[in-house]
Amino acid sequence: MKEKFIQEIQSNYQYKGDKIILGKAKLDGEVLTDAEISVALKTMNRHGLIAGATGTGKTKTLQILAEQLSLKGVPSLLMDIKGDLSGIAASGNGDDKGIQERQKLIGETYTPSGSPVELLSLSGENGVRLRATVSEFGPILFSKILELNDTQSSIISIIFKYCDDKNLPLVDLEDMRKVLQYVSENAEGKQELNSTYGAIAPASLGTILRKIVALEQQGATQFFGEPSFEVSDLMRTKDGKGVVNVIRLTDIQNKPSLFSTFMLSLLAEVYETLPEAGDGDKPKLVIFIDEAHLIFKEASKSLLDQIETMVKLIRSKGVGLYFCTQVPGDVPDAVLSQLGLKIQHALRGFTAKDRKQIEKAVENYPISTYYKADEVITQLGIGEAFVTALNEKGIPTALAHTYMRSPNSRMDVLSDSEINSLINQSELVSKYKNDIDKESAYEILSKKMERAQESVSSQPKRVAGRPKKEKSTLETILTDSTTKSFLRTAGNLLIRGIFGKLMKK
Repeated sequence: MKEKFIQEIQSNYQYKGDKIILGKAKLDGEVLTDAEISVALKTMNRHGLIAGATGTGKTKTLQILAEQLSLKGVPSLLMDIKGDLSGIAASGNGDDKGIQERQKLIGETYTPSGSPVELLSLSGENGVRLRATVSEFGPILFSKILELNDTQSSIISIIFKYCDDKNLPLVDLEDMRKVLQYVSENAEGKQELNSTYGAIAPASLGTILRKIVALEQQGATQFFGEPSFEVSDLMRTKDGKGVVNVIRLTDIQNKPSLFSTFMLSLLAEVYETLPEAGDGDKPKLVIFIDEAHLIFKEASKSLLDQIETMVKLIRSKGVGLYFCTQVPGDVPDAVLSQLGLKIQHALRGFTAKDRKQIEKAVENYPISTYYKADEVITQLGIGEAFVTALNEKGIPTALAHTYMRSPNSRMDVLSDSEINSLINQSELVSKYKNDIDKESAYEILSKKMERAQESVSSQPKRVAGRPKKEKSTLETILTDSTTKSFLRTAGNLLIRGIFGKLMKK
């Protein structure tokens, strides 16, 4: 039986091209050094799932994948929510007894090495500043980050259209607040909005303004602005190794809306920026989304449909998406069905709900004659996982109980001095360090409101009963709301892509 199992594993996990080695298969408690479990590099744009209970080794598996991709010249992007991924920049400890024992069992020599790492930040953490303008975010994602209802979301769509037509750049939250103030409190602004787009209830505008203020208190002011982060800066290599981009998110664990909306915005930006690539020998970029449930939690049906579409389409750009979460049920079925690589660490069946999650997880894997998957999945040790991948022909491989290898990089975090040294060596920190404060909606509307106020103050009072001058036929046509709307649209056509994001030229 053992020999037959080894032959089956070898035939399933044998590739002609480059591969990423995960570990060795395990059967009846024995680690089989001849049964290597690996992933074909060319299939890494087919997406994947890393799941398992807390403390079962998900983060280290993510670390293994990222560092092996780096060695193959493939850059990656990692979400570091718990703050334990910075160690990928430093070499591992070859003297560690646990590492030595693990490598001996899988029959491999341990070679400590670090990867080139770029530390990024959405907020106050040290690192490369990630920013985006409100316009680039688009109305759908901006509404999601504010947690607006359908009526309020439709108002945001109108405001975005109004600003597009009026050439009012929405760079930061201050710009959005000024536009809302202008169309709700200024007579000319009210008339412009009502005549072309329809009346908007002041109460709804007030609610949106309050939510923007609440978002500012979460620290989002630091995120919205310029210069916008360029996707091309995620695609760099250094000395032949792919750069591992680590977004430090430890200070926004209690701000899931900011995190999830940023991720969706980034995926849309990647999709719209990169050209079609098809299936190459290796992916252009691999994105690991830790705590993936934060993206799908409370997402509307329309938003889930767009995420599903994104997962389907972004593969053709040479980009792989890997969702890391505790149970597969955190990820919608429509997305799960698109995933090629599945790495399932242990699940604990303490409650009826846990047992249902186990049943669902087992249903996602090929049937195996060697394992009772529903039993083994609860008995997997730390650093062990069920693995199934796609071979080079796109066919799922046999299910394998895998004893994972150790990461070559440090399994602990960097010290503060090491982090500061890494940041000081960065070429991107200085590029994105300083804010750019150019004229945008806030400045334009402030000047307009000041001029209107000055005009009213200097205008002589009208004599009571004086008849108003009638407009000529030409003036009537030119000032008609339909004509003005047509002229604005024809002269200021802006294209928005997926999620309503502004497409950069």
